[in-house]
Amino acid sequence: MQSYLAPLWLPGGHLQTIWGARVSRPNMGPRPVYRRERWTTPDGDFIDVDLRPAADALAPWLVLFHGLEGSSDSAYARAFAEVAAERGWSYAVPHFRGCSGEINQAPRAYHSGDFEEMGWILARLRARSGRPLMVVGISLGGNALLRWAGEAGDTAAAQVAAVAAVCSPLDLAAGGHAIGRGFNRQVYGRMFLSTMKPKAQAKLRQHPGLFDGERLRRVRTLYEFDDLFTAPLHGFRGVEDYWARASAKPHLARIRVPALALNARNDPFVPAASLPQADQVGRHVTLWQPTHGGHVGFPAGRFPGHVLHMPAAVADWLAAHA
Repeated sequence: MQSYLAPLWLPGGHLQTIWGARVSRPNMGPRPVYRRERWTTPDGDFIDVDLRPAADALAPWLVLFHGLEGSSDSAYARAFAEVAAERGWSYAVPHFRGCSGEINQAPRAYHSGDFEEMGWILARLRARSGRPLMVVGISLGGNALLRWAGEAGDTAAAQVAAVAAVCSPLDLAAGGHAIGRGFNRQVYGRMFLSTMKPKAQAKLRQHPGLFDGERLRRVRTLYEFDDLFTAPLHGFRGVEDYWARASAKPHLARIRVPALALNARNDPFVPAASLPQADQVGRHVTLWQPTHGGHVGFPAGRFPGHVLHMPAAVADWLAAHA
């Protein structure tokens, strides 16, 4: 993937991003079928986890944490499901709170640095696995995953064998400001807010007075949404405090398990100038920063192409370092 080049029929980061989310073939075979479990969280709320155990009870587990407003039905999640099945691995997609199709109950949602929740999820999944987990996080999920790995330090190896973050905004301020400008704001920002604002409105109906509903109606950017909703509901002073404290980039040198950070340098959400450099990470962290790929795009094959090249490469890396 470090030397990945996009096919000539799909140039540019925006096209590669939109194609990956809306047009591509995420799986060659049938759609994955999951068994869903509902877990009660330590604070009395719930999350839903979609599982595909392998026929071999001793098979390793691949765990995928989805991105902002994603789910087990996201194109990348279906692609990783197919890659896991081809290798005979068990597969799990834990949903962040409110992302499984049903709004959660607590006066909170999820956020980019939710490493305590992630640690609890990984511990429960590790308890059913015969060996440490291989874990991949997409975008927001990848930042939270590396944030957890940095926080866990030497203890992370008890839960995971290797981790990978794909197209993650490891500097949340840089990514947040990038998605709030120009074309990004008009297309991607509106797309995310089209589901995030209704969920916030549902949360306000559950918990009247939780935040200013009139201010929510005026929200037009992710910056404004995070400042009103995400940051205060999860213990941050505001959006700038949230982005600073939740970013994984300052913690990469603390990671003590094999970790991959894959970022295309033409990702519209993640400015290339914000990507970590070799002298900013520890010896356990591998950086893949190909020129092409967009945001979770990485098209492969002849037109109309497929998205399996990236998941296969990431799975191979995880298996080699597990």
